[in-house]
Amino acid sequence: MPYHSKIGYDLEGERPPLPRFFGPAEADELLARADRLDFRRDVWPLVERELGFAHYHRLFTAHPERTAMAWADFEEKYAAVVDAGERAVLVASAVPDAADRLDLAALDPPLEGVRYGSYEEFQEGLRGHIEGDLSRRHDPSFSGDLAVFFGLLSVFGQLIRLGDVGSWWHGFFSYLASGPPGPRLRQMLALSRAGVLNFLGADMAVAAEGGVFRASSVTVPGGSVEARALVEARLPEPTVARVRDMLLRELYDDGGDVETPEGLVAVDPADGRVLDGSGRPHPRWFALGPYTDSRTPGAFTRPRTGGPAFRQNDATARVLVFLRDLRGRAAA
Repeated sequence: MPYHSKIGYDLEGERPPLPRFFGPAEADELLARADRLDFRRDVWPLVERELGFAHYHRLFTAHPERTAMAWADFEEKYAAVVDAGERAVLVASAVPDAADRLDLAALDPPLEGVRYGSYEEFQEGLRGHIEGDLSRRHDPSFSGDLAVFFGLLSVFGQLIRLGDVGSWWHGFFSYLASGPPGPRLRQMLALSRAGVLNFLGADMAVAAEGGVFRASSVTVPGGSVEARALVEARLPEPTVARVRDMLLRELYDDGGDVETPEGLVAVDPADGRVLDGSGRPHPRWFALGPYTDSRTPGAFTRPRTGGPAFRQNDATARVLVFLRDLRGRAAA
């Protein structure tokens, strides 16, 4: 399933005033907790509320004819409701058309429960999905999608402060906010119609049988696709416990570093010091990069936004100053 198309229009009028429900104060509160954060339990409810606010702010202010309540009334009630079920009831009463409501659960996984009788039917169905996505992403009447994009950027800035929040969030973010531009998806559609590119579906499995590779998917029950060659292009999941690097291996075996549930090296988010088994930062050991739980993407480093990659570069510079001073003291 390709990522959603990049949005092909600019937002006119008022932007949603973000952050609203997940800003620095909420991030501070999460960071102050003594126990380890659970993304689904502690963080996702804030994310869901923030993205919903961005979406409905745009819908009510730019397309009020598709709502059944004044924005001021809706905003007051929305702010007062914390429970997701009660919020869904409020939205249903204020937004008559289900197509105008934000349903994050329906977005991922996108092929959940979808079944086709054959791979030929699936190709047609997925092409229709892509065509519909292209149409929507280039139609300003669905400008709530762009408001959600701004909400995602706002949320991302807060999540960076919390360290790594798991691979699911990064995939979900990229699926909604970092997809290909429209022309690339149209080229993909052309390749698919020409039979050069075929989609396999969700939960793909590959087996080597009878001299060929046979791929199957739950999207097409009982079906399979055969090929004489297989190119594996997936990155393995990170793991410290099974790492081959001798230094990391020895540190892990000696209890000098700890692995997060996502398989990453646990570090102090302030400066990248490696955390030991007791959660204490080591005075002289640092770890930086994508396989630590403070990994930071290089995207969204826009001017005057305090881009996360720039902040990590600053932290790295402080490590270099520390090492220089440490060397100077040793030489003295």
